[in-house]
Amino acid sequence: MRPRDATEPSRAASSLELFFDLVFVIAVSIAASTLHEHLVAGSESTLQALGSYLCVFFAVWWAWMNFTWFATSFDNDDWLYRVMTFLQMGGVLVLAAGISPVFDDGNFTVAVAGYVVMRLAMVGQWIRASRAGGAAGRAATRYAVGIVIVQVLWIAWLWIRGALHMPGFIVLILAELSVPVLAERSGRTPWHPEHIADRYGGFTLILLGESLLASANAVIEALHAGSGEGGDAAGAGVPTVRLVGLGILAFVVTAGLWWIYFSAPHAEQVTTLPRSLRFGYVHYIVFAAAGAFSAGVETQISSLSGESRLGEVASDFAVTVPVAVFVLVVWWISVLPAGDRVLNTVLPVGAVLVLLDPLVPVPVVLTAVVVAVMVAAVVVRAPGSGPAAADHVDG
Repeated sequence: MRPRDATEPSRAASSLELFFDLVFVIAVSIAASTLHEHLVAGSESTLQALGSYLCVFFAVWWAWMNFTWFATSFDNDDWLYRVMTFLQMGGVLVLAAGISPVFDDGNFTVAVAGYVVMRLAMVGQWIRASRAGGAAGRAATRYAVGIVIVQVLWIAWLWIRGALHMPGFIVLILAELSVPVLAERSGRTPWHPEHIADRYGGFTLILLGESLLASANAVIEALHAGSGEGGDAAGAGVPTVRLVGLGILAFVVTAGLWWIYFSAPHAEQVTTLPRSLRFGYVHYIVFAAAGAFSAGVETQISSLSGESRLGEVASDFAVTVPVAVFVLVVWWISVLPAGDRVLNTVLPVGAVLVLLDPLVPVPVVLTAVVVAVMVAAVVVRAPGSGPAAADHVDG
């Protein structure tokens, strides 16, 4: 398993990588839907639900990200590589099955089991890569050793209870994050900037797809309300109109987030090791925000349908906070280095306005309008770097 050429032209996601992503569609969907279920249960469980969501999303994101960066350097697509990739996919499915217990009672046993299966399969891949020798081989050896050590600690963490439980979780997250930093010091693995940008873009599409599903669910719920299913048809007019409006606005916002993300020159941020680590790690916030946005839209649907115990303002914030965070972080990691003064003013100011949306009489409407204005700024102030150009750059 020799390192691949980091300058290989037209490098894009392989069919195996796209197949690999399918299991993450399942994991992300379960995480978002479970977050929605716990948000509508009432304010008493809101903070706990958010904490559980961030925990399980870290496991999903970290497993996906490690495979992505390994594949960009060593994907040889032989039978053993494929089988070990399938083993990682099985671990993701086990992790997905363990998401609900994490939310319900803080039981991480199944989730950690699935996570460890994924990570140990990744160790096998790194061991194969280490046999190539050279700088990349030395880095691969450090990856393998570091991952094994941390997985042993994850298993031991399951027996920790009480006040040390969550601090131990945070320490292990930091340990996971430190493995690439330490491994790359002994020799850089040859990642492919355009391929990495393409893979991150693909995962972003998966998460935005969840928001499109939420938009469709708003219209479906409106049709049910309009037909009188589950309630009084005579009084269904107002919620029906509001649900349809929510579906339209959610679609507009999702399309705007797509436009903003893919207008940024991501491949340019994956060159040096410090910039690549920044790009890779900070995307956890981007991905988590995108997933939470779909949960927020579903929470709004439940609120309009009278099926939520969460307050109206809190339900509005469940939509606007993820949107504002998504825009701010994408602006910071990709737009800021290349954007002009106007663009670097409109995007952060727009994100703040979105964050304040629940305080105005027509929430979500303002969010859609502000996102549209930000897209217009991207089109006007960054000609030649729109979605079509981004698709070309990403292969």
